[in-house]
Amino acid sequence: MSRIIPFALLFLLLVQCNTARKDAVVNVYTHRHYDIDKEIFAKFTEETGIQVNVVSASADELIKKMELEGSRSPADVLITVDAGRLQRAREMGLLQSVQSEYLNKNIPSKFIDTDNQWFGLTYRARIIVYSLDRVDPSEIETYEGLTDEKWKGRVLVRSSDNIYNQSLMASMIVHKGEEQALQWAQGIVGNLAREPRGNDRDQVKAVVAGQGDLALVNTYYLGLMAQSEIEEEQKVYSQIGIIFPNQKDRGTHINLSGAGVAKYSPNKENAIRFIEFMASPEIQKVFAGSNHEYPVVKNIDWSEIVNSWGEFVEDEIKLELLGQYNRDAVMIFDKAGWK
Repeated sequence: MSRIIPFALLFLLLVQCNTARKDAVVNVYTHRHYDIDKEIFAKFTEETGIQVNVVSASADELIKKMELEGSRSPADVLITVDAGRLQRAREMGLLQSVQSEYLNKNIPSKFIDTDNQWFGLTYRARIIVYSLDRVDPSEIETYEGLTDEKWKGRVLVRSSDNIYNQSLMASMIVHKGEEQALQWAQGIVGNLAREPRGNDRDQVKAVVAGQGDLALVNTYYLGLMAQSEIEEEQKVYSQIGIIFPNQKDRGTHINLSGAGVAKYSPNKENAIRFIEFMASPEIQKVFAGSNHEYPVVKNIDWSEIVNSWGEFVEDEIKLELLGQYNRDAVMIFDKAGWK
């Protein structure tokens, strides 16, 4: 009998150890594709013992994957950019509400879904870039100013199927109503220097190339260009100026990257712990700084480039509204003929 008990205890210990190994994981579906993310995930594993399994793809692909997997999905956390996409995942029933005193205390409410189904991690501003040679920045202070007759044939912007433009339009609807939002879109179309194409970097390059004088761009693209390994991109950055629009009224439109716990997360507690880790001061500085974004947690140092742009007045609407008005934004773009 004295020999049987040790073997029984050993068996139980082995089972417990195997269970612990199996449960000590968090499966992260992420739209981001930066090397710094790998370092952050490795640090999370080092500090918690929880292994991070990563599935990387575009936001739309990840959302579709989760939808098809249904209740069998191994996903614990979804990380993606733009409140519109996070809200879409929420509306499709792919996320779940979670309770975290730490997240609710440290992340401003405008960056959190009403039901705690997603949490912002970083944010960026959508600003106006202008040619230093051909534009006096005192001539334009607002998004609405882009529709002025003097800018006819001088405005550059990417297509209306881009989520960043859709979210900007959604914010217009919230602040101005659908009629004025439509008028704004029509005004932009009337002032385009060329048919919308390319990404935000392409718009900046087109300004420097003289194809247009003003462009709508997300701030973090400028940071990446400023520190690009491609010398030409650094030169392009040095030839443009930036304007944070609407500083005298509602503030500059902002959007975010964020994370939510998957609806059928098999490792929910690990998932919450992972998102809390991403919102910790140390990680916020690295996570935001590496991509030249703004940390959602206050009193975190910005990257040197972001800091050089100075402080600005932010639009204070809850960012979940960007997703809620996404369909309306798309319809207005169609009506305006914004391709």
